[in-house]
Amino acid sequence: MTTGFQEIKDMAPPASTTGAIGWVRQNLLSSPLNILLTIFSAYLILKLVPPVLDWAIFSADFLGADQKACTSDGACWVFITARLDLFIYGFYPLDQYWRVDWMFALLAITFVPQFFDAFPYKKQFGMFALFVLPVIAYILLLGGSFGLSAVDTNQWGGLMLTLVLAYVGIVAALPIGVMLALGRQSKMPVIRTICVCFIELWRGVPLISVLFMASVMLPLFLPEGMNFNKLLRALIGIVMFQSAYMAEVVRGGLQAIPTGQSEAASALGLSYWKSMRLIVLPQALKLVIPGIVNTFIALFKDTTLVLIIGLLDILASVQSAIVDPAWRDVSTEGYVFAAFSFWIFCFSISRYSQTLERKLHTGHKR
Repeated sequence: MTTGFQEIKDMAPPASTTGAIGWVRQNLLSSPLNILLTIFSAYLILKLVPPVLDWAIFSADFLGADQKACTSDGACWVFITARLDLFIYGFYPLDQYWRVDWMFALLAITFVPQFFDAFPYKKQFGMFALFVLPVIAYILLLGGSFGLSAVDTNQWGGLMLTLVLAYVGIVAALPIGVMLALGRQSKMPVIRTICVCFIELWRGVPLISVLFMASVMLPLFLPEGMNFNKLLRALIGIVMFQSAYMAEVVRGGLQAIPTGQSEAASALGLSYWKSMRLIVLPQALKLVIPGIVNTFIALFKDTTLVLIIGLLDILASVQSAIVDPAWRDVSTEGYVFAAFSFWIFCFSISRYSQTLERKLHTGHKR
């Protein structure tokens, strides 16, 4: 006598729970409240998006030399194309634009591969970005050596100046912030007091005041005959300000690491600096990646405040072009262009941070 079992194949899930239909039911129509919100959102999209697209694309003017080329009721993007050099290079000499273009190209070559997991030399490119690229950019943009003509920083402006301020601020603020965070947790009272006073001083004043102080008061504390240009003063103020905020972000990560980690490092005979470098800091920095990136994004957007000390970043360049009598009623197009430029860079930083979080994820998330 033999007994057998008939194999029953798994049935496919209902079509209403998979694919696009399943996603819509689960995310947009899962409850009466979600249904109402979905209907209201669709109404807003239909009401607002078509007019915006018509103004920005379908009825817009893109080509021309002056505002006379803007004959439609849409956006006058001619203003952007005609003044694009000012928005990107500021008042940098026309025959030296190639130096700025090389800097942009090096930035792209250095950072774009970081978005691809399969790229094999990301660590080397990261070290190049931290230690070599700033030196190359300094030589290229400032000139005065290797046969390059000198270009005064007063001629810097536009997107180039925004990237210089943000890049130097990011590269310098992180290590200083890490040292301040370690100093604030130090067991030595003098070191801890100095770091606490530094952090609370810079966090207690707005950045606009810091820039004023760096521009007006910093020269008063320098030896006679020594002076810094406005750009260097702004960089010093931005780095000091952002490093204080970065220190608090890093300190939060240090406090999240169990004391058993450092105790285990001591048991293995590691010195304080080795345990911090090899065990504690890598874990702490991984935990606070969102906070670090948020600080970087805030720094990038805060570069617009340098206008108050006479530096024309991309937003200030747009504002200076808007007041030109040759261009009337183009403020909307100018501000949209500036906002879109900032959004591109901030969104890219945010997406990279999410990629880095996924790569470093070790199962501690819930």
